[in-house]
Amino acid sequence: MTQPWPPARSARDWTLLAAGFLVVHLVLGWLCIVDPVVGGRPTQPAGDVTGVYRFWVDYWHTTGVLVGIDTDWVYPIGALPPMLLAGILGDGPYLLVWLVMVAVLDAVALVLLARRGRAPAWWWLGFTALLGPVAPSRIDAVALPVAVVAVLQVARRPAVAAALLTLAAWVKVWPAAVVAAMLIALRRAVSTIGAAAITSAVVIGIALLAGARGSVLSFVSAQATRGLQVEAPVALPWLWSAALGDPGVTVYYDTDILTYQLRGGGVQAVAALMTPVLAIGVLAVVLLALLARRRGAAPEAVLAVTALGFVSAIIALNKVGSPQYLTWYVAPVLLGLLASGRRFAVPAGLVLAAAALTQLIYPWWYDGVTSPAPLVIGVLTLRNAIELVLLGWCLVALRSMPAAVMSRAVAAPA
Repeated sequence: MTQPWPPARSARDWTLLAAGFLVVHLVLGWLCIVDPVVGGRPTQPAGDVTGVYRFWVDYWHTTGVLVGIDTDWVYPIGALPPMLLAGILGDGPYLLVWLVMVAVLDAVALVLLARRGRAPAWWWLGFTALLGPVAPSRIDAVALPVAVVAVLQVARRPAVAAALLTLAAWVKVWPAAVVAAMLIALRRAVSTIGAAAITSAVVIGIALLAGARGSVLSFVSAQATRGLQVEAPVALPWLWSAALGDPGVTVYYDTDILTYQLRGGGVQAVAALMTPVLAIGVLAVVLLALLARRRGAAPEAVLAVTALGFVSAIIALNKVGSPQYLTWYVAPVLLGLLASGRRFAVPAGLVLAAAALTQLIYPWWYDGVTSPAPLVIGVLTLRNAIELVLLGWCLVALRSMPAAVMSRAVAAPA
């Protein structure tokens, strides 16, 4: 089988990619560091790194209490090492060290990706530029390049892929969706589950040796108790109501979860309802993927669409929404582009559009979300509609996928 995209080979290919990589990461890094002022307020694109991650590290240095080890935590325990590593030179250069760490991880993943397909590598760079300064300034930026390297190994080295994805999932949970898709599509359950189990055992073992006990899995309950976040698609009716002057709907900052949520009639009921709705959406993807495999659809095609379907369901049907969630689409889209070439152009294009709209929303127009303004809520509505369309595309693609559709080698030799 031929590769759907030519790899980067010539000196010109590598020079252009290197230049593009440097421009994108330098510009986004600069925006994170200078913290541009819009409408009289700092945009704080790297606020999570400087105001949250660094605070947790400082708190440990000051009190000896380390989140995730000595206390419950909102993140999986694997998110802790990169946060600690960024503080290796102290408080002052914390953000700079973080950005360099993310850039190094991205560079390694981009080189490996470009050896398999020049166009997918440029797609990822374009996505990063369109998403803006939030792309390198969240913990998701550490999980993403690990997941990208993992999806390059799926067909030829499924155990390695499962191990890398599991490691990434202990940083941010979403890569577990790709592991689940592997179990359905590739039917290599023993190697996949074995690699995931061993990796998890190692991570948990290290955490226990460091002193963690019940806090290792505390992120599960912490996520379950969250309210309705302003950027979630299901929050739109209340945001529009507030934007049109309804005094019964308010946006507030939750100091426990450190995010903006909604108060209003029916908010709590809908927030509670979204957990079973999300489960139903994931189950629908599972059933359609199993039917596609039963019809004899190409495993790599089922894998890519199922992985994207899982991620799309988690984003579109969630009571929580944040700008960095857009990075979750990257690994499944790259899987699809490498497996099927231009047949995956629709979701790839939709994800780019969603990334551009997300950058407008955060950091540039975020005041119009926290103090709802019709224009900004209109942009958010369009972005959230794209997320729902992506989920719908996956469901339709799985439902209509005949035998041997989109048959390409996910892991053609470099």
